[in-house]
Amino acid sequence: MEPAIPEHLVTVRTRHRRVGAEYTPPYPCFVARHNPSVSQVVMAYFGLQFRPGRETAAAVPLAAIAEVFSEQDGPGHWDRARCTDEEGFVNVVSVAYWNDPARFQNWFAAHGAGWTENEPADAKLGFFTEILKPAVERYETLFSASDRAEGVAVIADGMSGMVREHAYWGGMRDRIPLSQTDAMEPAGAPRVVKERDRLRIIPQDNLCLIRSGQDWTDTEPEERRMYLEEVEPVLRSGMDFLRDEGLSCGCFANRYMQVIDVEGRPIEKSFGVSWWKSLSALERWSESHPTHVAIFGAAMKYLSSLGPAAKLRLYHEVTVAAADQQFFEYRNCHLKTGMLKAG
Repeated sequence: MEPAIPEHLVTVRTRHRRVGAEYTPPYPCFVARHNPSVSQVVMAYFGLQFRPGRETAAAVPLAAIAEVFSEQDGPGHWDRARCTDEEGFVNVVSVAYWNDPARFQNWFAAHGAGWTENEPADAKLGFFTEILKPAVERYETLFSASDRAEGVAVIADGMSGMVREHAYWGGMRDRIPLSQTDAMEPAGAPRVVKERDRLRIIPQDNLCLIRSGQDWTDTEPEERRMYLEEVEPVLRSGMDFLRDEGLSCGCFANRYMQVIDVEGRPIEKSFGVSWWKSLSALERWSESHPTHVAIFGAAMKYLSSLGPAAKLRLYHEVTVAAADQQFFEYRNCHLKTGMLKAG
């Protein structure tokens, strides 16, 4: 059993963990392990927004961003997913990760900054860029299996052994190294400012982002049926609540996304990605809101009926970003897009 926080990030605690050293989790989970030389990562969301039926026009910029990802100093990993938002627009998001912010800045100056400066022939396309550049002390990961990385974990050196800090309320916070000494409370409020033909967000401090995913690629037919018919509808209901009514509980914006390949074909993976006023707000929703209680109950019923034979893979990454580690820019997007909704 390993501690979730790596040895080189352990410091003298001034804040208590939610469980003691004698705690033993009921099932195994794992976290990503970066090389100790990695001090900061980049999580960049390049989004395209359009009305249904505009896929042909969207194909050109989507191919362009995929192409420049392969240029010098491009991301160590990227993937793509789509969803339909609360206004009925399709959003296709290419999510890219770097473990070297200097390389990211070189690439972004050459290629990424122009994403929202595109001059599409079809002006009905919207473009947005949402970027976090957290220090490694400011985020955590969790995986139900250690042999397939997702998201930021793909650019890590590997996975831990089994970790102790999971399967209890508060484990998410306990896995973030900064939680040893900092409550990570929010400060300020996001504001929208207009610059030329685009909108930017003046960020708050300690904004929280979660990407939480499901992979049913390896499931056998009966398990796949159980997941898609008994668990996924409950998950979707909770994701729709956060999308449509999340502001009531501190969720600025939520997208429930279907992972797709570069040709736009769906893969048997999905994830929710949501922006929160604070880690505390995310914790309160997770622990007590009826929508998440229902998700948790459906998942536990599913997993308990299958036991160790379950092949569904689950993961998440949670980040609490300082104000100077955030960048948001939107062009031709409706005003409920991403962090525009917060401002």
